[in-house]
This record gives sequence, C-alpha cells and structure tokens, in this order.
Amino acid sequence: MRPVRGSASRGTWEDRGWLRGARPPRWVRVLPVLLLVAVSCATVFTPDAPDVGFLLGAIPPLAILSYGPVATAVLGVGVVVALNVPETHLNRPGNTDLLTIVFVAALSVFVSYVRSMRDAELDAARAVGEAVQRAVMPPLPARVGSVGCTGFYRAAQDGTLVGGDFFDVRAGPSGVRAVMGDVRGHGLSAVATVVSLLGAFREAVLDQQDLESVAARMDRRLVVDSAGEQNGELFATGVLLEFSGDGRAVRVVACGHPAPVLLHEGRAEEVTVAPGPPLGIGLVGVEPPKGVTVALEPGDRLFLASDGVWEARCAGDGFYPLPARLATFTGTASAELPGLVWQDLARLRYEVRDDVTMLLLAPDPPAVRPLADLTHVPDG
Repeated sequence: MRPVRGSASRGTWEDRGWLRGARPPRWVRVLPVLLLVAVSCATVFTPDAPDVGFLLGAIPPLAILSYGPVATAVLGVGVVVALNVPETHLNRPGNTDLLTIVFVAALSVFVSYVRSMRDAELDAARAVGEAVQRAVMPPLPARVGSVGCTGFYRAAQDGTLVGGDFFDVRAGPSGVRAVMGDVRGHGLSAVATVVSLLGAFREAVLDQQDLESVAARMDRRLVVDSAGEQNGELFATGVLLEFSGDGRAVRVVACGHPAPVLLHEGRAEEVTVAPGPPLGIGLVGVEPPKGVTVALEPGDRLFLASDGVWEARCAGDGFYPLPARLATFTGTASAELPGLVWQDLARLRYEVRDDVTMLLLAPDPPAVRPLADLTHVPDG
C-alpha cells in the first residue's frame, strides 16, 4: 500500500518480502508447474538418464507456498498421473513409493487450505489496519493554505501500519499550524495516545490564539488521560509550528522534541529553539515552553524528523548527521526529499530503532501584484 501522507508515505506490505508475509514472486508460482513439465519431458525423451522422478514429490509442498487447495490438488493429481504414464518410465516404483507421494499430495492440499484461511484473516486484519491508519492520520494534502506539505511515515514495529509518531498540518483562524510528535512507546499500544493528541491539536487550532496555548491544550489532554492509567506515565515529545499569513516567518514551540531544520540557500541548519518540557507532565507549576520566531525568505523550507531519524546509529554507534546530509540534498524537490533521506539511511547502513517520521513544509509567500496593476484605476 502507498496510502497515508504525501507522495513519500508509508512503505507497502510488499516491501516486507515474500518470506515475511507478502505475496510470493512470480517465479515461486511458476516453479511447481515448470518442475512437473520438466521432469515429465526429461523422462519421456531421455529414458536412460538418471532417475529424477523423486523431484515430483516436491511439487505439492512447493504449491502450498502460492496456490490454494484446488490448484494444489490439481498439481498433486498431475504428479500421480505422471508417475503412472508408461511413456515417462516412472511407473516402476513400488506401491509404497506411490502411496507416499499420494499421501504427501493430500497433506499438501490440507495445509494449503489452512494457509488460505489464515491468509484471508490476515488480509482482513491488514484492511482494518489501513482503515485505522486513515482514521488516525488522514492523507495529508499537498498544500494547506500557502504551505506545501510532504510527509513520510514508517512504523518501527514489524507488521504494523500505525505507531507512536504523528504529524498533522491544519489551517485555522490564526494561520497554518503544524505538529509533529512522538508518544511514549510505539506500536499499537501508542495509538490511543496518538488519537488523543491529534484530537486536542485539531480542536486547539480552531480556538487557541497562540501556539503556546495549543501546546498547553495537548499537555492537558495527556494529563487527563494519564489519570486513568495504572502507571500514570503517559507523555509525548512534540514540536509545533505556526506560519505567518505573509509566509515570511514561522513560530516554533518545542516540547522535548528535536527542532526543525531550516533549508536555506543550499544550507541546512537546525533552528535554535527554547527547549520546553515534554507534553503530559503537566505544565502547571512548570516553566511553560516558549516559542521562537524565525524569519523566512522565499524558497526556504522546514524539515521535521522524529527520533527514528535523528537517533539512527551507524556501525560505530554514531548518530545520523541529519543537517549535514540534508545540506547535500537541498536541490531535491520537496516531494522527493523525505524518501531520499530514508534511502540515504539504508544506503549508509544506519540502524533505525524507532518509528521514522518526516515532514517537509514549504511556505509560499503571497504573490505580489505588479506596481502597475496596483495603481491602475479602470475608466468609468
């Protein structure tokens, strides 16, 4: 699947490999048929060749990998027929050999039936997972107001479509606001917290006048949710952004989360922010996070990434140098940049130990009308 958010979103199930749940490749499906035809033809045209009839016994088990019970049964019958056709010279084994192959074929049909039933259940579970993913984080539009958006998301927990990272971009009365966060833990256990935080953010965008108040609303949401938890340790890191209407500035509030990286004229520099406490520890009585305003110029872009990117480690246990690597990719189109960073992590063999989330925001200042258009007054 290529759903979720932007042109470089989550990986497909097929990326997991056919030995880990994806559909088998074409050669695996063709192999049992080719083996049956090849052995039959070899024994027909070269009767004095070494006995290769034993290979027929592998056909039904191979069929289980990619065929249902009916097709597996057909191939099993084909094997028994090939053993009993005089022209193949394979009708010489004793009754015990023939009965063994019949038993293996019948057992393969049963195993294929069980596998087909479990595959159907797995497909249903995947469909539910995709529906949950779309409900938790709907597809991010290519543009929200005057801000271009590209997102990338891959869950760390194998076999899951959702995890503990989240991001969103929304337009409200105070302008375009964006959030990226990482809740405690990952996988399905973190989904409920992600839902709560995104709901709080989307409501706060509509009725909170400043970005610090949006962070306080999200913090209160987690504090309330923690009251019903046995361990009471729900918390999340987050970074919030608010773009000015003219696209010339962005306000950033960081709550224990890595700061955005500003891409400016071929350079990539981490934005200097005032670090605040994570969300969920209760901002009452604690120094609240303080926002900083960063001036933007035409063509500037902001790259946000989760700990899965910042804390990816190489063989020498060093962290991935995100700003330095981004500086080499500044000429890349916004829609391709997050995917390029993901490929770079794999190419340089950095080990990713957490959910990987990236968000690229490209504010466009309003178009300025030519002076002639502003001063021209129509006749009449």
